[in-house]
Amino acid sequence: MSKIRLGILGGGADSLIGIVHRVASQMFDSFELVGGVFNPNFKASKKFAKKIDLPLNRIYKDVDELINKEDELPEDKRMQVVSVLTPNFLHFTMAKKLLENGYNVICEKPLTTTYQEAIQLGRLQKENKSVFAVAYTYTGYPMIRQMKQMIADNIIGKIQKVDLQYYQGWINPFIHDYDKRKKVWRLNPEKSGISCCIGDIGTHAFQMLEYVSGLKVNSLLSDLNYLYDENKMDVDGTILVRLNNGSKGVIRTSQIATGEENNLTVAIYGMQGSLKWEQENPNYLYHLNQDRPYQTLKKGNVYNSDIAEDSVKIPAGHPEGIFDAMGNIYKGVAKAINNENAFEGEYPEINDGIRGMLFIEKVINSHKQGNKWVKL
Repeated sequence: MSKIRLGILGGGADSLIGIVHRVASQMFDSFELVGGVFNPNFKASKKFAKKIDLPLNRIYKDVDELINKEDELPEDKRMQVVSVLTPNFLHFTMAKKLLENGYNVICEKPLTTTYQEAIQLGRLQKENKSVFAVAYTYTGYPMIRQMKQMIADNIIGKIQKVDLQYYQGWINPFIHDYDKRKKVWRLNPEKSGISCCIGDIGTHAFQMLEYVSGLKVNSLLSDLNYLYDENKMDVDGTILVRLNNGSKGVIRTSQIATGEENNLTVAIYGMQGSLKWEQENPNYLYHLNQDRPYQTLKKGNVYNSDIAEDSVKIPAGHPEGIFDAMGNIYKGVAKAINNENAFEGEYPEINDGIRGMLFIEKVINSHKQGNKWVKL
């Protein structure tokens, strides 16, 4: 079977996430990167393409030229899927044009900058029957998929408490200096949308909660921290949640948690047991019981579920990380494009992105209303 032809928008030389997507796309030999728009500066885009050994005739000035030129190619040569790795404010227009012209899409999160934009993309995706993945990367970890399956199999019983934490400290060097923070695009509402912390990492925690638990958040109450009156973007927040099974929980997010790096922790408490997972130690899943010793499950072992084992690339004892997690999402997209059977939840779909945008807007609304409960 020939490889799926991949294009990329954004993700150039100075991009953190670009290399993750490029490496991930190559993991299962399913994709071939053929071109794209890596930088709004055409010269810089071509320079980067040359560095990674791509033909310059498939490097375009913008998304419009990409679509026009690709459409001129024979069907068996043109791009089949395009990854959108740009800042948030560009996601909607780029994804919209790609969907309208028949492309499959992989888009970084948050999906858009508004819930209404996300709804529009959802309609377009449905009309065009395109494969559309949203890069909630952490769902690709084998032991997160093991957690999801154990909860679905009722191993821990009815869920009665959820506690998700996503703590970083990266914004500290910028937030306390007025001039410096003006240069950070995530703190600019015109580029980031209505939220920084919740939009950037809070959506990961929210999507992870619904992904592993199989439950939905029905309502929430948020208390956000902006630190300075003139700063329009949240950098920290605590969100109480009520789930559709009657249970409650909390999502705690921060980008001013001094000294923290990428501390995403997921804890799901059931009536018969609990499960915990830490992104900075992703190869381990901790199973707690009331009447049995604490268990540590490790990836790459036969006691894990089919979807967890299908997500493993190397034998037990060999660590897998963020590149591997993203690789599993690309693997799921490849299966969908090739009409192969896939596990449920093998890649985050457009509805996950739409829910994420609804979550962001409701969190901001709750805070602005004086920390009131709001329904999703």
